[in-house]
Amino acid sequence: MSELKATTVELRLPTRLGYEKVAMSTASAVARMMGFHEERIEDLKTAVAEACINAIEHGNRLNEKLSVSVILRAEPDALEVKVIDDGTGIRKQPPKPNIDRKMHGEEEPRGIGMFLIQSLVDEAEWVAGLDGKSSYVRLVIKLDRAAA
Repeated sequence: MSELKATTVELRLPTRLGYEKVAMSTASAVARMMGFHEERIEDLKTAVAEACINAIEHGNRLNEKLSVSVILRAEPDALEVKVIDDGTGIRKQPPKPNIDRKMHGEEEPRGIGMFLIQSLVDEAEWVAGLDGKSSYVRLVIKLDRAAA
């Protein structure tokens, strides 16, 4: 894909759990066409799924009248994914979770999604909508041609 100009793929998903798999599959296909190594594709799929689930549950609050948009932008050296919902977004980043306490049942197992996303991609940014609507998470995973 390095000879091609940037390519954009857009999805509109229902606000229903399970449809994150459509975004995962699409992101995987685009990354594969770009030449990503299979391990990085798995990281991307997990991050995209988590971002979509967060948009469905927290952003759109499971309101099936709303939808989640996923925009994938393939550049010669990176894939950017934006997951957009109709929520207000987060105003401040939550503290880093204590994974050991969660694993041992000492804390609620939920609440590690943002941490997980950050550990799987090269860049992760959460943007709250200026109008109180349409917040998004922006993920970037860089193509390492040596590893691919």
